[in-house]
Amino acid sequence: MGSGLGREDRDSVVSPSGFGATEEGARERNQLMAYQTITVAFEGSLATVCLNRPEKRNALSLACMREMIEVFDNIGRTREIRAVILAAVGKAFSSGHDLGEMAGRTVAEYRELFDVCTELMHKIQSIPQPVIAQVQGIATAAGCQLVATCDMAIASEEASFATPGVRIGLFCTTPMVAVSRSIGRKRAMEMLLTGTPIDARTAVDWGLINRMVPAALLTEETYKLALRCAEASSLTVGLGKQAFYTQVDLDQPKAYAYAKEVMTMNSLATDAQEGISAFLEKRAPCWTDH
Repeated sequence: MGSGLGREDRDSVVSPSGFGATEEGARERNQLMAYQTITVAFEGSLATVCLNRPEKRNALSLACMREMIEVFDNIGRTREIRAVILAAVGKAFSSGHDLGEMAGRTVAEYRELFDVCTELMHKIQSIPQPVIAQVQGIATAAGCQLVATCDMAIASEEASFATPGVRIGLFCTTPMVAVSRSIGRKRAMEMLLTGTPIDARTAVDWGLINRMVPAALLTEETYKLALRCAEASSLTVGLGKQAFYTQVDLDQPKAYAYAKEVMTMNSLATDAQEGISAFLEKRAPCWTDH
């Protein structure tokens, strides 16, 4: 599956260490892209992180999750990157945890595995950039958790989603956290207790993904959504993303108390004042990300 990248302006993007289109920046980008289980590509203000273990159905090994944490952490500290696409190579988006790493382990080893998985999910939601899952095939167990964790998701009509751990005696308890927060209790329990896959159309209806598109249009449609997000002030987007995840599990009075303070401070930002002025003056805003 292609990433949709490859234009000349990819070379103009800064590296996650903050370097621009210099010789040093090129070296930093090359270092960033030298991963064993994922690839990273840049085009303009977008980054694409691609799971690259097709022979293992992009299973989330410990090494893979650690590489993803590192790259998302670097991207999160790079203001020039305004949106991220999370894609995958091969027929599967991700089959979940690598079961080869889960047989006959110690308590400490299991805790390490799930600690790292939890850190990855937190990292995706804590970086200021929107992260969009581009789902071309099956997403099961922790792979389904990964989709549910991303801020948005677009899936091919060929994609399917499941939490099938119950079928092998290992309840999808950590995937349950993200999935239940996306689709609600009753639907989550159906997925968790039966392990039955749902198709992309059902995933849209249940709120697990934003939309389903023909396979041939998946990259293009995901790219369009990422570009649309990248048009806004990165300060405003980052502030809004953080506020969303902070308030979503608060009761309504606490959520409003928090939100009104965030909006007050947002109103004082240079970009907010610029956006208001641009709207009143009927012109395009010029963001400074301050």
